[in-house]
Amino acid sequence: MKKILAGSLATLAAFAVLLGVAAATPNAGDTLVTIGSQRAPFPQNKQNEPAVAVNPFVPTIAAAGVNDEIDLEACNNRSDVTCPFTAGIGVSGIYFSDNGGSNWTQPTYTGWSARHCLGVIGTQPANPLDNCDPHVGPIGTLPRYYENGLVADGDPALGFGPQRGANGKFAWTNGWRLYYANISANFAAERSEQSFKGFEAVAVSRLDSQNYAAAKAGVNSAWKAPVIVTTQNAALFSDHEMIAVDDASISPFFGNVYVCDAAFRSQEIGGFPEPIVVNSSSDGGDTWTTRQVSPSVNNNTVGGRQDCAVNTDSKGTLYVFWDGIDPKTKTLAIFMIRSFDGGKSFQRPAQVVTHIEGTGLVDPLGDLTFDGVAGARDGSFPTVDIANGAPVGTGATDEIVLAWSNGPTPSDVHPGPNEQVRVLWSKNGGGTWTPGAVASPGADRPDFPAIAISPDGRDVYVTYMNFLQPWQSTTATPRPFQGVVRHAEVSATGAIAAWTDVHRAQPGDARGSSANALTGEFLGDYDYAFATNDFVVAVWNDARFAADCPMIDAYRQQVVDGTAAGTSTDPTRPAPNNDCLPTFGNTDIWGGSYSDPTP
Repeated sequence: MKKILAGSLATLAAFAVLLGVAAATPNAGDTLVTIGSQRAPFPQNKQNEPAVAVNPFVPTIAAAGVNDEIDLEACNNRSDVTCPFTAGIGVSGIYFSDNGGSNWTQPTYTGWSARHCLGVIGTQPANPLDNCDPHVGPIGTLPRYYENGLVADGDPALGFGPQRGANGKFAWTNGWRLYYANISANFAAERSEQSFKGFEAVAVSRLDSQNYAAAKAGVNSAWKAPVIVTTQNAALFSDHEMIAVDDASISPFFGNVYVCDAAFRSQEIGGFPEPIVVNSSSDGGDTWTTRQVSPSVNNNTVGGRQDCAVNTDSKGTLYVFWDGIDPKTKTLAIFMIRSFDGGKSFQRPAQVVTHIEGTGLVDPLGDLTFDGVAGARDGSFPTVDIANGAPVGTGATDEIVLAWSNGPTPSDVHPGPNEQVRVLWSKNGGGTWTPGAVASPGADRPDFPAIAISPDGRDVYVTYMNFLQPWQSTTATPRPFQGVVRHAEVSATGAIAAWTDVHRAQPGDARGSSANALTGEFLGDYDYAFATNDFVVAVWNDARFAADCPMIDAYRQQVVDGTAAGTSTDPTRPAPNNDCLPTFGNTDIWGGSYSDPTP
């Protein structure tokens, strides 16, 4: 029996290698991921928060998800100075690549859409063209949400895993399944007509390999109907989820799927309970069980917790990380908890992996921003990957790599040391941790880093958005930033060698990005990287084609100074698509598929 199993694993490994393909993006180049987006108008030209996954069994196939506003109404619909999230419109964009992330396509499905609602200049209540309402039409986001009484609200997280056969067992030879997790709202406003309790839930969409061609062609039914995975109540806001599939076939829990999230028990109101929860499925995502893995207390002594990460090793051990306040030191820390039985129980208490210094500075509005007043969000949360040897698991080092952006943050008024991408690694299941070399050079200001390690544990990569100037105390000066991809070799002992550049992208001005409320920038909450043994696929938020708008800059400064309220009734509030260049707000997702520089 053991010989048969070994032979099967060898066949799987050989087949996966045959299907593998070297990356094709040169180190001096990158590629547009959000290929379906036009450069105007705002906010249809706005994308952020990318996630990417490469199929371990067929590494030519990759999938990406982003917050994509392609289907929203334009600002000129009705009032020209409001750019709303159109009620009922999904923003969970989906993209596919058949050459390992070198090029991308975006299918067009059918759903609740307002992309045709462009409006006209001026507020004209009697003009039907200026009072457009959404209806069933083309969408570039996940299908089958509207039909099931749901709205796909973004925060994408993706993973590939095996399918179950008729015998109930998971195997790559049965085919593969793509899981796409995102937060989801009810489509109906009336509670009696809603699909779940609470304000936001986590939903998972699934696509099987036999329906892949149809999904790329825009066939809604190629996707299974979305499943609500969180255990909801009337006051719950489930947020910032991450997903992991146990994708190493030697694992005793091969095929399990795990989604972690922060469970805000009073719609993100500060001071109320907000535990980290893990939602587990052992039947391919049909049914889910929710377990709380952290304390829920949130008060003046112990702050809240969020920004979870989840992953598995070749032995099936489940690891969950998050950031929060260490009650012993009252300082920010990264926590870890483990499960050895497929997520049924967790070894408690959670351990503090490391204390960290957060990034960003608080502006006069009370917002913690990375690049300046009315600027982009900060990002000190943990990013994790494990060398689990997928798709088989044999030869796995099970090395865990953990990274985050560590402060302090300098400013144009008080210069100081820059932020760094700090890295820790462990080869004993998180029992002990060793510092790796800082992954960012001293001149970089890295925001939203993402780390990935190859399945064989030989190479590690990071990507992040690098800001090229200190935190700005005014909106009047440029705020250039760029996507960065870096690489380091990993020794047999697990030690991480010196980091070197793989790619530096064309810069753009962060001021050209925007929240829909117009009072500040928006670049999202994370970037992403996925490594194979031969290449890495990295994706980041990019503003190279976003035009700065002086009138918006001036208005944001007025809000910061307290001379404007930041509401749609402000007399000085600009109309973005009238008062700015057409490409204002045009943030895209760019990336690349880069070969291992030291094969």
